[in-house]
Amino acid sequence: MGADMSNNPPPTSHAKDFFASPALSLSLAGIFRHAGVAADAEAATSNMEVEEWEEGSGGGERLEEISSENSGPTRSRSEDDFEGEGEHEDADADGDKTKKKKRKKYHRHTADQIREMEALFKESPHPDEKQRQQLSKQLGLAPRQVKFWFQNRRTQIKAIQERHENSLLKSEIEKLKEKNKSLRETVNKACCPNCGVPTTSRDGAMPTEEQQLRIENAKLKAEVEKLRAALGKYAPGSTSPSCSSGHDQENRSSLDFYTGIFGIDNSRIMDIVNQAMEELIKMTTMGEPLWLRSFETGREILNYDEYVKEFAVENSSSGKPKRSIEASRDTGVVFVDLPRLVQSFLDVNQWKEMFPCLISKAATVDVICNGEGPNRNGAVQLMFAELQMLTPMVPTREVYFVRFCKQLSAEQWAIVDVSIDKVEDNIDASLVKCRKRPSGCIIEDKSNGHCKVIWVEHLECQKSAVHSMYRTIVNSGLAFGAKHWITTLQLQCERLVFFMATNVPMKDSTGVATLAGRKSILKLAQRMTWSFCHAIGASSFHTWTKVTSKTGEDIRISSRKNLNDPGEPLGLILCAVCSVWLPVSPNVLFDFLRDETRRNEWDIMSSGGTVQSIANLSKGQDRGNAVTIQTIKLKENSVWVLQDSCTNSYESMVVYASVDITGIQSVMTGCDSSNLAILPSGFSIIPDGLESRPLVITSRQEEKYTEGGSLFTMAFQILTNASPTAKLTVESVDSVNTLVSCTLRNIRTSLQCEEG
Repeated sequence: MGADMSNNPPPTSHAKDFFASPALSLSLAGIFRHAGVAADAEAATSNMEVEEWEEGSGGGERLEEISSENSGPTRSRSEDDFEGEGEHEDADADGDKTKKKKRKKYHRHTADQIREMEALFKESPHPDEKQRQQLSKQLGLAPRQVKFWFQNRRTQIKAIQERHENSLLKSEIEKLKEKNKSLRETVNKACCPNCGVPTTSRDGAMPTEEQQLRIENAKLKAEVEKLRAALGKYAPGSTSPSCSSGHDQENRSSLDFYTGIFGIDNSRIMDIVNQAMEELIKMTTMGEPLWLRSFETGREILNYDEYVKEFAVENSSSGKPKRSIEASRDTGVVFVDLPRLVQSFLDVNQWKEMFPCLISKAATVDVICNGEGPNRNGAVQLMFAELQMLTPMVPTREVYFVRFCKQLSAEQWAIVDVSIDKVEDNIDASLVKCRKRPSGCIIEDKSNGHCKVIWVEHLECQKSAVHSMYRTIVNSGLAFGAKHWITTLQLQCERLVFFMATNVPMKDSTGVATLAGRKSILKLAQRMTWSFCHAIGASSFHTWTKVTSKTGEDIRISSRKNLNDPGEPLGLILCAVCSVWLPVSPNVLFDFLRDETRRNEWDIMSSGGTVQSIANLSKGQDRGNAVTIQTIKLKENSVWVLQDSCTNSYESMVVYASVDITGIQSVMTGCDSSNLAILPSGFSIIPDGLESRPLVITSRQEEKYTEGGSLFTMAFQILTNASPTAKLTVESVDSVNTLVSCTLRNIRTSLQCEEG
């Protein structure tokens, strides 16, 4: 099966699917590098059925188009096959003492039986015992025959999917070979064959382009080797090795080991997630001495000695020096009804969109249990996520975990995530740098569409180098802790409430005449912010190159080519990101950047022009959570800018982009905004994490706490060339370098925090 991991902007079809993102397209082979072994091993037990089924199926078609009506009658093993297995008879009348195994009997299902089983398979590929019993009575088959038919059907689908993935891998390898070849030719022409020093700088290309090409060559070569290795595991046309039932389990990959095919393994997973659920409930409800509140910061701190004592954790010292423990707990109230909130955790697309600043990739690797009823009570699924901060200076965290959703009472649900050792043992060890101990949340339904959420985040991470500027906030657990998750959840739920509202006061919706226009603008702003979050992190989607700005700061530069996405301008896009520390409180910095009356002070694009707000749409109770449309009147023309500002107690963002005037005017009337090209730039602001005691003791509320500085990330995206085949030039890099340096200097000057 394929693990779905797309990174397209969220759909904007209707308000009901506000959280929904397009289907993820990351194949399962990309997550489990050895997953292909499993399908070959399982196919061995039903090789004849698979081959016969493929004759009419058109193996290259998409799975959605595969139908059993085209596959011909299917045969499965009867009960007699297993009772007679291993028996022997005499070979012939001549007295030859050699033995032969009995010829195995096969039962050919009728077209009606296949049709009924196919109908149930479409609804539930993993039927439970009750469903199999009911279907066997209805069709006049033994329950084991029904069970084997469903196993064979799942095997057939996996085989077709793997052949399709293999063809994609082969084509990708060929493309990489061609690209590698062209890059090598370019390097040979532009460099001295003896020393590799650039001889000329043609067409204004970057002087260091040849060195960069060499680096890219090495990366491409490594990628080709990986693809070859993956392809070799399940090459098309290769037959699965025949293996007896006693060796089936040894030849299965980690994925099949956890699909619940073997009852004992499925029950073991259920034991683990049930224990994790019990631990989560205790972690959310217990107070001292398990959780101690800090007098300095007010945050709750886990007493690890009590934790080990309470939950009988193995306190081995073998791997401890290499790993650090991060534990945090926070509580909040969110504006959303309970069923919708639970669904957002079960649907990986909705979950990813709920936390755009935290999740750069996510996929449901396998569904172990579908759960019961419309709310899927008891659902268990294996998931993958890549967690990020909104800066390329902090590495991402890749984590595999099992998610278990359970209804505790009529008003209470629990969602627990826990990493399982056996899954990670079968993954590339270089990826397993972060594991989840029992983490998650308890959701309690309150009146009037409110829910109380208690969140616990408990991680075990491999120690790695973090930039000194971010070391405090990362090592303290704030960056990926419970507060960050719950404040982001509150912000997104509040945004949804304001999006769905039909009775918005006029003061909260100026400049847009209709409700449909308001919703279209809010959808466009959400897509813009989602794109911004996706563009500036340290995700493996991007390759960052460090350059030094004219004022001495480090700038990370990345480029990408947009070939066919209508949501962004077509061509070569350059992204430049710079993260610095500023001795200004996050609130002051946020208010300064979102204020259109002070835009001229930092935005060099609007220098000399007048800025006026023509629309202002609230999307939260805080006045800082708003979407505005601003017009910048320059001497020769006018520019319209869409701006989305978001703030919570952990993080603030100001995201903006210039928009086509005709296009944005149609969106303001309620037209669809999905095809309006937009290229966002903006700012991310978080506290520096240097919490300390107040310098003085006073009864005045406004002076009780001293606010620290801000970790400030600024990102600019520029379309450097409308042709996707164009190369990045030194002029483009110089332009964005100047833009970053001047903007940062203007901000420091306006806020009176110049260096030196």
